[in-house]
Amino acid sequence: MALLVHVLACAFGLGSWVAVNGLWVELPLMVNALPEGWDLPSYLTVIIQMANLGPLLITLTHKVGPGRLNERAVIYALLSVGVLSCVLLAFFWDRTSVVAGAPHSTAFFIITFFLSLVDCTSSVTFLPFMMQLPAKYITTYFIGEGLSGFIPGVVALAQGVGVAKCVNATQGTEENHSSDMWFLQTVYLPPNFSTEVFFIILTAMMCVSLAAFVILNRLHRPSDENLIETSAESVCSGLDNPAAEIDGIDLKCQNEEGSHTRPSLVNPTHSVYQLTFIYFLVVWANGATNGVLPSVQTYSCMPYGNLAYHLSAALASVANPVACTIAMFFQNRSLVFLGVLVLLGTGFGGYNMAMAAMSPCPLLQGYVAGEVIIVLSWLLFTGTLSYVKVMVGVILRDHSRSALVWCGAAVQAGSLVGSVVMFPLVNVLMLFKAGDICNTKCPL
Repeated sequence: MALLVHVLACAFGLGSWVAVNGLWVELPLMVNALPEGWDLPSYLTVIIQMANLGPLLITLTHKVGPGRLNERAVIYALLSVGVLSCVLLAFFWDRTSVVAGAPHSTAFFIITFFLSLVDCTSSVTFLPFMMQLPAKYITTYFIGEGLSGFIPGVVALAQGVGVAKCVNATQGTEENHSSDMWFLQTVYLPPNFSTEVFFIILTAMMCVSLAAFVILNRLHRPSDENLIETSAESVCSGLDNPAAEIDGIDLKCQNEEGSHTRPSLVNPTHSVYQLTFIYFLVVWANGATNGVLPSVQTYSCMPYGNLAYHLSAALASVANPVACTIAMFFQNRSLVFLGVLVLLGTGFGGYNMAMAAMSPCPLLQGYVAGEVIIVLSWLLFTGTLSYVKVMVGVILRDHSRSALVWCGAAVQAGSLVGSVVMFPLVNVLMLFKAGDICNTKCPL
């Protein structure tokens, strides 16, 4: 029975962030098909922030009417909406409509909002449900939550990416063929399997999570025990995607209930200046990883080709759970060490931003070295700052409950400001320029 519950807990955690994580790793293929093109990630970051309305409503409900919310019914509704949204996404992700005189991916945006709503709200519902089970199953749940980012990344790697080639094309009239003009047209070869198949795989994963919850709900009824061990695992919750950063109960750092179950393992004595520095790290790291850099990832990677963008998105998705795993076993709470890591991560992010600003002609374009460097830069940017986010959460978890509340506020503030600031820069002022690998002429 214990083994079965472990498997079910892992499968249940799989549905926490799998949908939104899947969207991010599939963007390299969708930007070539949807009218927003390279601006698509900037839309996605704002939509995900809007979906944080879900956890806010759950939190307010807990505050106004403690104990009145049927969390099990909410989880059933969330997982059902997640399954339905993934199904709709598989069939309607590329449908467009005219808005303000221009075509837009309205179906994709609406479905993405509901998927984001499901995943964001899972942070304040899934973990409280798991707390009703013995503490040994919490670790397995977090393994499943980590897999919600890892598996889509691996599937995306197996999917491959549509390789681009340049073909001759003509533009002219049928009456006067002599006036036809020849030009190069970019044609993308199909990947190993289509975007529709990828979304069907996400649907299957959501179905597995729903089935696991149904069985868990029948096997274990609510108990009076509230046993959850304090560890870095709880801080990893939701770090697999830029969406994962608001939570009125556990605030992406640690749940409030968990902070009362046992005394802190350490007695932190941080000064006001140290706490200010810690919160600055929270705001900076989350603003960079959840708002600023994801909005321009296409501009920093696509000039090097679809393969570079594909690997950057997929490996970055894998880097998050890997960083969380490392933080579970190798914890370094030194503020100097974390500050150095933030500087390194910011350096990698700065390189990514510089390449985006230079689009469509970044450094080393057309060279294998350029592709390798941009992929490694995105991988190290995500990995270093993810580790910092985990360790800062661990530090604040051991400080006090109010520290966790302010941690959640800082997390959300950084993510929100980053995405809101970048959206007009990308879509209104158009500071970043798209290109075409076949027709863009860059100086050697």
